[in-house]
Amino acid sequence: MTVTQPDVTVIIGAYEAMPYLVECLASVEAQTIDPERIEVIAVDDGSTDGTGECLEEFAARVPMPVTVIRQQNSGGPSGPRNVGLGKATGRYVFFLDADDRLGPEALERMVAMADKNGTDVVLGRVEGVNRSAPKSMWGKTLDRTDVFSSNIKFTLSAQKLFRRELLTRHDMRFDESLWTGEDALFTMEAYLRANGVSVVADYTCYYLVGRDDGKHVTKSGGYTLRFDSARALMNLIAEHLPAGDRRDELMVRPFLITLLPQFGPKYAKDSEEVRQHKLELAGPLMDAYWTPGVARRLKVHERLRLHLVAERRPELLLPVVEFVKAKKQAAALLEKKGRRVYLAYPYFRDAAAGIPDSVYLAQPREARAFPGYREGGTDSFLRRAVRKARRMLKASGGATPGGRAAAA
Repeated sequence: MTVTQPDVTVIIGAYEAMPYLVECLASVEAQTIDPERIEVIAVDDGSTDGTGECLEEFAARVPMPVTVIRQQNSGGPSGPRNVGLGKATGRYVFFLDADDRLGPEALERMVAMADKNGTDVVLGRVEGVNRSAPKSMWGKTLDRTDVFSSNIKFTLSAQKLFRRELLTRHDMRFDESLWTGEDALFTMEAYLRANGVSVVADYTCYYLVGRDDGKHVTKSGGYTLRFDSARALMNLIAEHLPAGDRRDELMVRPFLITLLPQFGPKYAKDSEEVRQHKLELAGPLMDAYWTPGVARRLKVHERLRLHLVAERRPELLLPVVEFVKAKKQAAALLEKKGRRVYLAYPYFRDAAAGIPDSVYLAQPREARAFPGYREGGTDSFLRRAVRKARRMLKASGGATPGGRAAAA
């Protein structure tokens, strides 16, 4: 008898997941996709709260094939996910955290989206329950996009549909040496290697559940682990992309989401020893990957703090962090007839500090919030330059190349 390959393998890594696991499994059972098209591989990572027994009871009861693996605790989510991935037979895999749950039509919609468009990764809309969830990438359903043409770089969690052939071809696994950020590394690599990414924005596929006990399957760890995560992601991006705009576009993510928070409000409360250590850990990353292209993609207060980290200026950094922590609004200075907006955060045009004006220059997206700002400064400059060149040519008796058409 020929066994039909399942469309999707749902991989559930579970550790001390009760009672949240009950609703998680119920959401799998409630999927509108035919049960014969699903395979579930659940890995109990050394739980002591009845998680393993709950998984086995589920496996014995439901119509879909379920494999339960019980193992000693691995210390993080990567091990169970890799075990599940090694056993998967579906055309696609979906990583479901035991705390969370699926929308009833999630798997049916995501598989249909991947099949329709031939894409290798599908993002389904995420909604937070008692916790925040990413929002910027759900504005519109996209049949086909990529990591450069959308905001998907700001959701690097593993809870997505991946074409298993892509993962197998590139021998992709979760990095078990990382205690945090392992999903970001895996997902970013998939984005970069994928033959297209789809986004299901018109249906909530995934409910990200905040636990009442404050625990989560991911081990939070200390600040040094965050630097490990940032380093790994930056190195991955650099391995896949040469220096330039495309690399800078993706580098914004680890700088903004992973590195910058280490120099946020908590930095003001850190001991002098911890502050010094953070600067030491950040130094090589700033030297390697902090570029004008990354800097101009950030808001002024973000850029200013990272500039001071890059320049090793802790004596200036702390007052800036304190200013941002107090949620003060920096005064706006409009120059060049409103075409430039400078935000006067601490040390703006302080000769002793010597910070370039460009660090304080708001980019259009940020500058638009200030009355009097006039966008299009670069175009206006070019138009003035063209007019000046024409006047000079006319004065010298020369002809304007292209006549009137050149003015278009």
